[in-house]
Amino acid sequence: MKNNGIKFGKYFKEYRLSNVLAMIKNNSKSPLICLDDCKGKLVVITGATSGIGYATAKKFASKGADLICINRNKERSEALKHEIERAYKVNCEYILADFSSLDDTHKAAHDLLEIEKPIDIIIHNAGIYLTKRQITSNGIEKVFMVNYLSSFIMNDILKDKLKSQGKCRIILVNSEGHRFAAWGMRFDDLDWSKRRYSGLKSYGTAKLAELLAMIKFDEYFRGSGVTINAMHPGAVKTATGKDNGPLYKWFKKNLLDKTLNPVSVAAEAIYYLGVSENLETVSGEFFNLTTLEEPAPPALDVENARVLWEISLKMGNLDGKCGTKKI
Repeated sequence: MKNNGIKFGKYFKEYRLSNVLAMIKNNSKSPLICLDDCKGKLVVITGATSGIGYATAKKFASKGADLICINRNKERSEALKHEIERAYKVNCEYILADFSSLDDTHKAAHDLLEIEKPIDIIIHNAGIYLTKRQITSNGIEKVFMVNYLSSFIMNDILKDKLKSQGKCRIILVNSEGHRFAAWGMRFDDLDWSKRRYSGLKSYGTAKLAELLAMIKFDEYFRGSGVTINAMHPGAVKTATGKDNGPLYKWFKKNLLDKTLNPVSVAAEAIYYLGVSENLETVSGEFFNLTTLEEPAPPALDVENARVLWEISLKMGNLDGKCGTKKI
């Protein structure tokens, strides 16, 4: 029987109330703080002109790191570059890329591939939330492309470079929202053409995919000095969802945002995960801010991780060997 990703019976048996209670408890915790600096390190951050990415860029720059920020908007990227360099006296370069585009994603990854200096930390932060289904010019559901496939492509293209360095920390800004894909992924309907589109479920599917791919990347990097971990950035106020309709915008501005923490909370957690010596060899894990946590059962499914890997290589136009684009 073909595996379509949904395993209700399997996952139902694996769900534990204790894990749900732990998640609720962890949501109220503050992140651990790392006081070490990272002077001279090179940090790559996607989606750095606003929200979590912006706060994270300033945090790492304040501790002496040089930055390469990958953003969509040139004017905002220029403004960020000047602000960072003026305030913190570090280098802040940028690469322009729209992560809803396969070509842009490939180009950004290959630009990083050509950098001679080792990349110390990669923070995959770029993401969107949509309430209505959108399909990219490449025929891929947009939330899946931006929130998952773009980071997969970049990691695949860079994986041999990073492995040859003998060190690097990859941080996936993930979400407890992966739990919205409670019974797994529909491998036969990743573009949502066969089902009614749900903003929460499409977002959850993309975040679940990121956790499943992490299993395979962790296997590849094991013993190399390269680590890959995912984290929930906490309930923080960001610009996510700004492209949605007026009803969602009103709800977010007048209700949701009033209950959220500042993005500096997430930035502190990301800095800890990227710099703390306590996590030097920790890999393949999911954190709620800086608290180690077990993700939902579908995120631990090794069989589905293998299936998704092959699908992602095909969707991402990758050959799966050395991170090169198929011609």
